[in-house]
Amino acid sequence: MTARPSPLWHGFARRGAYTVVACLAVALLLTAMQPRHFGLHLLYSLIIGPLCWLAVDGGRLLAARRVARRHPQDVAAREGWPGWGWMAAVIVVGVSVAYTAGLAVADAIAGIAPSTDGVGAWRRFAFPLLLSLVASVAVTGTFHLRERIAAMRAEAEAARRAAAESQLRVLQSQLEPHMLFNTLANLRVLIGTDPPRAQAMLDRLIAFLRATLGASRRTAHPLEAEFARIADYLALMQVRMGPRLLVRLDLPDELKAVEVPTLLLQPLVENAVLHGLEPKLGGGRLEVVARRDGERLRLSVRDTGVGPGVSPAGDGTRFGLAQVRERLAALHADRAGLRLEPATDAEGGTVACIEMPWPAAPPATASAARPADQARA
Repeated sequence: MTARPSPLWHGFARRGAYTVVACLAVALLLTAMQPRHFGLHLLYSLIIGPLCWLAVDGGRLLAARRVARRHPQDVAAREGWPGWGWMAAVIVVGVSVAYTAGLAVADAIAGIAPSTDGVGAWRRFAFPLLLSLVASVAVTGTFHLRERIAAMRAEAEAARRAAAESQLRVLQSQLEPHMLFNTLANLRVLIGTDPPRAQAMLDRLIAFLRATLGASRRTAHPLEAEFARIADYLALMQVRMGPRLLVRLDLPDELKAVEVPTLLLQPLVENAVLHGLEPKLGGGRLEVVARRDGERLRLSVRDTGVGPGVSPAGDGTRFGLAQVRERLAALHADRAGLRLEPATDAEGGTVACIEMPWPAAPPATASAARPADQARA
């Protein structure tokens, strides 16, 4: 594995490229004032400018390294900024030496003899040197400000991601008992009406909790694992509803490794069963489908139940949908969302659709214990 470069040298080449561009601009400006001397202006600019940049930027990095060694807790020094006190000395000494050397080299190349006239020497040496010092201070301040802004943005983004992850953990900790309470409520009903089916449901619940205990501690997992958990949950519901609940899980092979937040679809599946299919006398079909739509991932949960607004849905429906929307907002802001709509075909029912950005780098492996589309009824 290649070692990462020192952070003190980060952006060094980029600043050098900016310096060359600035030198070209200076040469063009001087040429506008003296049109017949473009080549000469370009020669002096491209020799003196980069030498001043090397002196200032190299001196800054060396000074920052020295300060960081003496004061390891100095974050700014570790990031390449020794402070304005050091920078003032670096700029004065570095630019003076670099300008003098650059002027001598350019004179030698151009075949120009140094001026012996005092006024001429002042105009040709001291005044441009003063301008170079002022320009170096301005450019150094600009580069430093830009890098500090970039660092602050990176810190803000890191803080936002940490806050989002923390929020997701809180939301997940709320969803897990919500699902468990719904299942236990169903089990309580079966204990009084059909003890054998209650026993079968309890066995399913134990197996489900054992299989998902480890996965539930994660904030994200592959879609294959999400579909497998849904299949386990629907197996529990089929113990209660029997042939009234038909299931179709549609997960293409190319989407199995795509990571999504854990328990993302669980509340939608619960609502479809408890508030869509269970209130309907004949039950119906539940479909969970995953598709890629360009650079978007689309996950839909469709039931052929009583439809939205018909079931006497209580806090469970509002809770589940609110949790899904909050998790999507924490991860993707306004680039993801959840829609709940009535189905438009003759079978009726409800469609809940999640749309979110396509992951930039899907993981190469899947972690589900078994293919989800084996669980069909």
